Amino acid sequence: MNQVVECVPNFSEGRNAKTIEEIAQSIRNIHNVKLLSVEPDKDYNRTVVTFVGEPFAVVEAAFQATRTAAERINMRSHKGEHPRMGATDVVPFIPISGVTMDDCVKLANDYGKRVASELKIPIYLYEAAARTPQRRNLADIRKGEYEGLAEKLNNPEWKPDYGEAVFNAASGATVTGARKFLIAYNVNLNTPDDKLANEIALRIRESGRVKKDESGKPVKNKKGKSIKIPGTLKAVKAMGVFLERFKIAQVSINLVDFEVTSMHDAFEEVKKQARTLGIDAAGSELVGLTPLKAMLLAGSFYAGGKKLPEKEAVSLAIEKLGLSQLEPFDPKKKIIEYQL
Repeated sequence: MNQVVECVPNFSEGRNAKTIEEIAQSIRNIHNVKLLSVEPDKDYNRTVVTFVGEPFAVVEAAFQATRTAAERINMRSHKGEHPRMGATDVVPFIPISGVTMDDCVKLANDYGKRVASELKIPIYLYEAAARTPQRRNLADIRKGEYEGLAEKLNNPEWKPDYGEAVFNAASGATVTGARKFLIAYNVNLNTPDDKLANEIALRIRESGRVKKDESGKPVKNKKGKSIKIPGTLKAVKAMGVFLERFKIAQVSINLVDFEVTSMHDAFEEVKKQARTLGIDAAGSELVGLTPLKAMLLAGSFYAGGKKLPEKEAVSLAIEKLGLSQLEPFDPKKKIIEYQL
């Protein structure tokens, strides 16, 4: 393929194996698309799917997967640890080769327009596809989540980019857009206390936390807006969660730009902050795929800056980041270049 686009849709189902397989099969059915990974999480009750292909084929696969999710997932009864707005929660298009970010913005618009028209699901555009600054950040669009969506749709400021401002109780709403390669990377703590995990998340994420006075009230500026204390890491989003399966807390992290903050940067910073709270980072987890470069950067870091052969660098990164703590880490399945 001369033109390659990656798509990483997130679906609000991580427990029903039949539903997850039907979504995956709807992607496999599309010519010129390769399904790379399907990663369900029972605690998040969410599945992250990664596939690549030619631009128009990727849009078709994303649409068919969304149609299947709309048929199989009922948001009225959905519960899970991860923030979400809809059955198909977010559908990002990512340029890999032979395509630009602008090309992916067009793909997101094509996908969103069709989903809104044919499936009657409200669509919001984010990241590079956002039409206003207010909608660039996924977390801002998701505020209130599914439970607050009906009220949100009544607010003219949150009119969907595509579709009517009508609450679809079964499917909720979907966010789509174009972005850089994002690494979904979680750091495991040796404690079940998700409050400690959230404290670390507040300390490290770029958006930081609201500054408060001695009485615990938010400190505001002259314009009446809350003043924020920025976090220690750039291009990072994070929150604390509890993993029921493993009885541990986890700092769930999105590395928005791994060349600004990579996996080893995040791991070492979480470890540093955890120790101030009397706990430690026990290992980590990669959700979806990572570029080879991110693994090589980690390998070089833990080798003290020494350049290692590729296989050795990857092995060292897996070891030092504790990537096999929860599940065996297979580089052939987790590094995107090894999949293409």
